[in-house]
Amino acid sequence: MMSGSRLRAIVVVCAIFTTAALAHFTKPTVYMTDTLGKPNLETLFPAQFGTWRIDTSMPMILPSPDTQALLNSIYNQTLTRTYVNAEDQRIMLSVAYGGDQSDGTRAHLPEVCYPAQGFQITSNTTGHLNLAGRQVSTRQLMAKQGPRQEPITYWLVVGDQVTVSRTDQKLAQFRLGLKGLIPDGMLVRVSSIDPDMNHGYQVQARFLNELATAFPEPAKDRVFGVKPD
Repeated sequence: MMSGSRLRAIVVVCAIFTTAALAHFTKPTVYMTDTLGKPNLETLFPAQFGTWRIDTSMPMILPSPDTQALLNSIYNQTLTRTYVNAEDQRIMLSVAYGGDQSDGTRAHLPEVCYPAQGFQITSNTTGHLNLAGRQVSTRQLMAKQGPRQEPITYWLVVGDQVTVSRTDQKLAQFRLGLKGLIPDGMLVRVSSIDPDMNHGYQVQARFLNELATAFPEPAKDRVFGVKPD
């Protein structure tokens, strides 16, 4: 008769081989970007829309060499612009696209990036915006560095789904991975310099609403996620 310890050892070995086999056969192999195509951020996001246009008077602020090296290792493309409207209100738009949202190359979220640059996050909440006929989940942060106070609104599209947390990212990655798909990802962030947090979010919401109307329908799916059935 087989001893209890030997039986447990066999069960453990079987479990290890079963897990390894499942991991092998369910490992995603198809990049979504190969079927959807890689977006060109420069042409995808319009230079002028509604009452907004690119502010050419603002100097381009380049990241430090080590920060740029990190961005290059995670993202295929990045886009940074400042827009201004007739009321002289300014919104900073930052978009980052990566064709592989696997564990090692997932997008870095602003609540991690800002503190790494010396900012303090004083508020961190989630919300929703109605953009392009979609209820888009968003995360809103308030970042502070010395006298600079910067309200931030962002979301991350993983594959075809909007996410606003690491848990959301992992669930979207897992859901698509079960279909054999390796998702791409697009991080869309807007911010402004405004000590009044609520006012900053209101201006950002108006900016994003006008931006949403400027996209053709297929582009809306890439930027705001696919409408639920």
